[in-house]
Amino acid sequence: MYSIIVVPPPTPEDTRGRSGDRAGTPAQFRLAPGERLVFGRSVAEGGLRIGHDGVSRRAGEITAHGTFWSLSNLSSHQTYVVENPEGAGEHVKVAPGRLDAPIPFEFSRIVLPAAGDLLPVEVWAPRHDYLHAADGTDGEPTAPAFSVDRTKRYFAVLAALCEPRLRGAPHAPLPTVEQVVERLRPGWPAASRTSVQWNIDYLAVKLRLKPGPETAEAGARLNGKKESLVSMALRFDLVREDDLVVLTAPPRQVPR
Repeated sequence: MYSIIVVPPPTPEDTRGRSGDRAGTPAQFRLAPGERLVFGRSVAEGGLRIGHDGVSRRAGEITAHGTFWSLSNLSSHQTYVVENPEGAGEHVKVAPGRLDAPIPFEFSRIVLPAAGDLLPVEVWAPRHDYLHAADGTDGEPTAPAFSVDRTKRYFAVLAALCEPRLRGAPHAPLPTVEQVVERLRPGWPAASRTSVQWNIDYLAVKLRLKPGPETAEAGARLNGKKESLVSMALRFDLVREDDLVVLTAPPRQVPR
């Protein structure tokens, strides 16, 4: 049973196929658990050949496991970056000579620096194993790590802050408070700079990025508040792309 799919970088022929001149689709390599795929400029038959002078003759090796894959960097001097296209900037760096670095992303993009070019090799790990049975223990349920209500205004504000990076631009600048107001106004006509900023401050306390107002001593000023909120929300999947629907439908409740 195949568990890993590897999609090579597009070639000029593939580019012409996308423009309609010919049907060019990159060949895909399908690996079963335990199988390996060597890639580089000069590899044996059955490997992934990348015809670029800036790529090492044996650049790396992909190894399939049951639900993930690992990457060996066989180059002597070049670090490889494995990006999570859905992770808003999440990535793993694999140093030269590093063997069997585990890659946890479902969709991944190996970025190969090659003499001024950045060549993408996509790797898909679509298999997932989940625990379905209950653990059988008694007692009180575990408290959630983060308690967020997706029907509240504050969640719509958080979704608006996360939207640019969830839309496929992991390094996009965050929207200003004024831009958040404009984004929310169709579903929240009374949105204003004051109300949006109040919700941002509330989120910083709710997600424990700063102490609440009931503390005896005032907490230190939180610099980069929006960046900290978005980073935490995306890192722990508090906001996913599916949640952006709240930006087109008014929440059912209003916190203030």
